[in-house]
Amino acid sequence: MADVVIGLDLGTGGVRAIAVDLQGKPIAQTTRSYPLLTPQPGWTEQNPADWVAASLEALSDLTQKLNGHSATALGLSGQMHGMVPLDADGKVIRAAILWNDQRTGTAVDAIETAIGRQELIQRTGNPAITGFQLPKVVWLQTAEPQAYDRLQQILLPKDYLGYVLTGEAVTEPSDASGTGCLNLARQWDADILNALEIDVGLFPAVVESTAIAGRLKSEIASRTGLPAGLPVVAGGGDNAAAAIGLGISSSHLNRGSLSIGTSGVIFVPCDRPVPDPEGRVHLFCHADGGYHLLGVTLAAGGALRWYKDTFASKLAFTDLMEMAERSLPGARGVLFLPHLAGERSPYLDPDTRGAWVNLSLAHTQADLVRAVLEGVAFSLRTAMEIVSEITPVHQLLATGGGARSNTWLRILADILQAELMAPSSEEGAAYGAAILAMVGVGAHPDLEAAFEILPQDNKVVQPQANPAYEAAFKRYSLLYEALKAVR
Repeated sequence: MADVVIGLDLGTGGVRAIAVDLQGKPIAQTTRSYPLLTPQPGWTEQNPADWVAASLEALSDLTQKLNGHSATALGLSGQMHGMVPLDADGKVIRAAILWNDQRTGTAVDAIETAIGRQELIQRTGNPAITGFQLPKVVWLQTAEPQAYDRLQQILLPKDYLGYVLTGEAVTEPSDASGTGCLNLARQWDADILNALEIDVGLFPAVVESTAIAGRLKSEIASRTGLPAGLPVVAGGGDNAAAAIGLGISSSHLNRGSLSIGTSGVIFVPCDRPVPDPEGRVHLFCHADGGYHLLGVTLAAGGALRWYKDTFASKLAFTDLMEMAERSLPGARGVLFLPHLAGERSPYLDPDTRGAWVNLSLAHTQADLVRAVLEGVAFSLRTAMEIVSEITPVHQLLATGGGARSNTWLRILADILQAELMAPSSEEGAAYGAAILAMVGVGAHPDLEAAFEILPQDNKVVQPQANPAYEAAFKRYSLLYEALKAVR
């Protein structure tokens, strides 16, 4: 039977493993879930032991589905920004603090006092942000000094899993650039860490995303059915890996992606590191050796799910979309601010909150639902406008659950004024990790060659100008500051 590569994506809700043949065809896949811990309001944690158990179960299950196919490599992807602290024996000191944790406001202030916001942006592409890894380390210094005293290694989630699988502690630029202390030259910034009295030696070596990070340990092989010594490729952070799986690279500019999952993400590659001077959108390394800009709204599909769970629990999402069609562009004047979990782009404000505005007795549930869909699109447009000032973007590959709705896809295309393409198949970050693994073991000479095997048939939605959206966006743009004043 033909060879396959495996991609493993360590997400927030669970792990997904996929086997892909060397022509890019998925052969088998499986998922396992694990709990999210919220010990205090605004805190989010997970137990890395749960990640390991779920990942080994998923790999074991996948191996049994290979039907004689031989695995030749494993590529990694995962949720970004999390902190996994290890002691001298490689044991986890405390629960991992996740990307959406908001406890680090004081730590962010301390970092920007020690280094300066503008210098941080010039060095790393980003200001200090509550979700990033570096503020978590500073928080650990002050809030849990006994744990910090035991600290010998700091890893990102997928890199911790790689460490368990291979015994090697490494990272790669696409994930590491979301820590807050990797400079734009793709190395740990010793000046930043020295200013914070953090030992640069706590961080792992940085290798390329297609590099072999290590080889599968024999005890892991026996538990999963995979061959001992299997190459494990460093891979990429979830957004970068998902972009690789869509063929989005720094060598093909003006084309990015739009993901509508729990959060909403605009991903646009660029061939040189030009940060937004105000740090309103992220600048990260891409897994292909280039860079990318990232605009994030924290509650996209999450805002619609909140609406469904709170006000329409007996309705399906398809019912809500049909209901939104009964309203009009501009939701008959209703505006929705989707800041239900704080907001990233462009405000970097963990304390901002959501709202409906302009409600009247004449409005219906259809108007409220449509306002939610439009509010998410308006939020993404604020990020899109900043990205477009740095690098033009005319076409976005639309992915995630929200992009499966023709209604939402049309709203997004018209509000963003960008051509949207919905891929015929979407396998996500695990698939991108598999593509990186193919290049890592030489199945394809480089990523450009690997992109040739990706499916090309897409549904295209062309943007249509709509004065109702333009008028609504002008009013929407005033909401953040107006509501900030009454917090």
